[in-house]
Parts: sequence; C-alpha cells; structure tokens
Amino acid sequence: MNDDAGDPVEDEGEPLSAAESLELIARQHERTRRELRVSPARLFAVWSFTWLVGWGLVYLSDDTTAALVPGWVAGVVVGVLMIGAIVYSAWHGSKGSRGIRGPSKRISAMYGWMWLISYAGMSLIDIRITKLLPEGSELTPLLWSGTSLLLTGTIYLAGGILWQDFRQYFLGGWIIVCSGASVLVGVPGNFLVLSLAGGGGFAVAALVSVVRPGD
Repeated sequence: MNDDAGDPVEDEGEPLSAAESLELIARQHERTRRELRVSPARLFAVWSFTWLVGWGLVYLSDDTTAALVPGWVAGVVVGVLMIGAIVYSAWHGSKGSRGIRGPSKRISAMYGWMWLISYAGMSLIDIRITKLLPEGSELTPLLWSGTSLLLTGTIYLAGGILWQDFRQYFLGGWIIVCSGASVLVGVPGNFLVLSLAGGGGFAVAALVSVVRPGD
C-alpha cells in the first residue's frame, strides 16, 4: 500500500532542474533570436534583383537598344519591383525592433523615416526641375537616376556609421560612385549602370553577408 503512495509522481507542475531550466532558456532565446533577426543578405538580395531586373528592362526598352521591351512594360515592372522591395524591406526591418524599447528602437524608427522623408523631398525637387527642362530632354532621366543614387548611397553611409556596419558603409560609397558614373555615361547608359553596377553592388553585399555574417 505504501509503495504506490510513495512513488514520485511526475507532472507538469514539477519544478525543473537547474540544467533543464538553462536548456529551456537557451531554446527560447534561440527561437526569439531567429524570429527577430533581420537578415542583411536577404534585404541586399531583394534590392539586387529589383535593380538588375527593373533597370535592366528600362535599358532594353530604349530606342537605341532596339527597344527589345515595350516602354510601358518596363515602367510597370520597375515600379512594381521598387514598391515591393520597399514594402518588404520595411516589414523585414521592423522585425528587429519588435519587443525592443528605448534608444535602439527610436534610432531604428528615425532611420526608417529618414528614407521616406528624404525621398519625398528629393521627388518634389526633381519634379520641379523636370518641369523647367525641355520636354523629352535626356537630362530628365539623368536627373532622377543621379539624385536617387546619390541619396541612396548617402543614407547607406549614414546607416554604416550609425551601426558601425562596414558592409553598409562601403555599399553606400559604391552607390555614390555609381551615381556619378550614371550621369557621365548619359542615356540610356545610366540605366545600365543602375542595373549592372548598382544591382551588382547589392549582390556583392548579399554574398559578403552570407560568407561573413558576423562582420
């Protein structure tokens, strides 16, 4: 009779040992880290695809390249890709600030808003200047591609400095070099620079992030 009463009963309320508690904490920590981790390689890859395909199609739609792709198709594709990349980047980047409070979350939010505010201001300026240019002038695409690249590179430089991330910093410098090159080569070469040099820069950054994720 006493044997049954004296057997230890294991149930869900039984306290965990120290080793089991540490193991449980480690598993929960790893799960949280995976859920909140922002993958630079994934973001760089998305933008690499967007620039390579989108601007590549715009280049192929120009009359001087035999207009292999209808202009309206290239315009729609590059627009959809850009919007998609921006939405994905915002969603994926927000994972890193979930559950985080204080200066880190505030800095991340301010950096994210910097993209929107900067591009809104740049667009207003470029739209105004475009109206002052002759209709059909090749200066219009040079203006938009040059200023967009310059602003993108500058923001990446700022991000690299802010988080001490050399990948972002060097990518920003490379994009700024591409901005100058895109203006120098003229139309439609500027779109080829955007596609191959700009998209290629993002591809290299993605590869580096995979090979050396901790840098």
